[in-house]
Amino acid sequence: MGHKGKLKKGNSYLNLQQRLDKAPQGAPSSKALFEILQILFTEEEAELVSVLPINFVTAKKAAKIWKKTTEEAEKILDTLAGKGLFFDGCEDENRKYFLAPTMAGFFEFSLMRTDGKFDRKVLSELYYQYLNEEDDFIFGIFDTDTPIDRVFVQEKTIQPKDYSEVLDYERVSHIIDSASCITVGDCYCRHKMEHMGKACDQPQEVCLTFNSAAKSLSKHGIAREITKEEAHKIIERVIKLGLVQIGDNVQNEVNWICNCCGCCCEAIVAYKRLGYSPNIYSNFKPQTVTDNCNSCGICVNKCPLDAITMVAHESGKEFPEINYDRCFGCGVCARNCKKEAIIMNRHDNLHHTPVDGFERIVRMAIDVGKLQNLVFDNQYLWTHKMLQRFLGILLSLGPIRKKMADEQLKSKFLVFARKLKDKREKKVMKIKA
Repeated sequence: MGHKGKLKKGNSYLNLQQRLDKAPQGAPSSKALFEILQILFTEEEAELVSVLPINFVTAKKAAKIWKKTTEEAEKILDTLAGKGLFFDGCEDENRKYFLAPTMAGFFEFSLMRTDGKFDRKVLSELYYQYLNEEDDFIFGIFDTDTPIDRVFVQEKTIQPKDYSEVLDYERVSHIIDSASCITVGDCYCRHKMEHMGKACDQPQEVCLTFNSAAKSLSKHGIAREITKEEAHKIIERVIKLGLVQIGDNVQNEVNWICNCCGCCCEAIVAYKRLGYSPNIYSNFKPQTVTDNCNSCGICVNKCPLDAITMVAHESGKEFPEINYDRCFGCGVCARNCKKEAIIMNRHDNLHHTPVDGFERIVRMAIDVGKLQNLVFDNQYLWTHKMLQRFLGILLSLGPIRKKMADEQLKSKFLVFARKLKDKREKKVMKIKA
C-alpha cells in the first residue's frame, strides 16, 4: 500500500527525520514516514524542530537557537504542544518543552485527538504501512534489551507468599494511586485498525496516561482527565475483558499504561513478529496445577500470545502446556481460570527496570548504538546533576554494556567524566578527614 503525496521542496522534512533518527527510538527513512511528518508538521515547524536538542528546551533557549524573540518561540512551541507533538511542563517562566517520542508519543497522540485537527484515516493507513508492513522502525524499537514498555502482571493472580516481594512499580494499582494527574484517551492501536477494517470489538477509550504527560495531554484536549477511582474502574473492566496491561518501562513517574489485545496492540503484534523476544515480560510466570484442571481450555482461548496448548497426558485427559519462550507473564490465563489450575510464580531472577526515563533513554541509546547522539548533541545542556546521573548509570552497567558505551563514545567523554568524579570524591574525603 502507498500514498501519492509528494515530498515538499526543500530539506525540512529530511532534516526532521534525521533529527528524530538520532534519538534512541529512531525514525528510519521511509516514504510513509515523510508523509506522516508532512501531515503533523508544517514545513517551517519541521525545519525549526530539526535543530532543537534531544533534551528539553525553554522558550528562551529555543529562541536563541532559532534566532527569534522569546515570545515568537513560545508561540511556536505552544502550537506544537497543542498538536500533541511536544510535551510542555509548568506554566512559569521556566516552562520546559520536550519533543514527544515517536512511539508512546506523537504517533499515538495524533490518533487520540477527536477534534478533527488531523485526518485520522489517512494517518492510520500511513502508520499501518510504517509499523505493520515495513520492518525497520518496529524492529529497531522493540528488539532491544531496554524496551520502552513492560508487562504488568494482573494483581489478583499474585500469590500471598509473594505479596511482600512485589515492588510498588510492579502494581498498576500503585501507579494509579500515586499519580499526580490521570487522563484516558482513545486506544491508538485499535483506532488505527478500525480504519484498516481490522479492529476487534474491545473498547477504545481505555488508554491511561499519568503525571506530567497526563497534564500536558489534558491541557491540550488530547485526553480526558479522570479521577483515580475512574482509573481503577477502567482497569477492573479491561481485566474482565481479558486485556493485558502494558506500560512505561520505568519505576518512577510512569507516564502511560495501555490495555492491550492480542490482535491489534502494537507491542504484542511486534512481540510476535520479533519471534517472541523475551524483553518485555513481567517478573512472574504461570505454572499449571493439573490436579485442579478440568481441561476446559479457557486458558488457551484467553492467552493473547497463543502460548498455551492442550496436550494429552497418559491419563487420557488433556492439560494445558505453556510455551515459556512465548509467555510474557501477564497473568490473563490465571485470572480467567476458575479452578486455580494455573498459578503465577515469581521469577527467581528479576529483570532490570530503569529507575526513570533518563536511565531508560541512556540504556536504550547504548543498546542501539546511539549514545554518542545524547552526549555530543550540539545543543545538549549537561548540568552537574545530569552528568552525575549519567555517570552513575554508566558505572552501574555490566561489562558488556560498559564496553559498548566506551566504544560509542571513543572513551574520551568517559575518561573525562571518571576523572572528574574521582577528583570530587577525593575532595570530599579530604573534607571528611
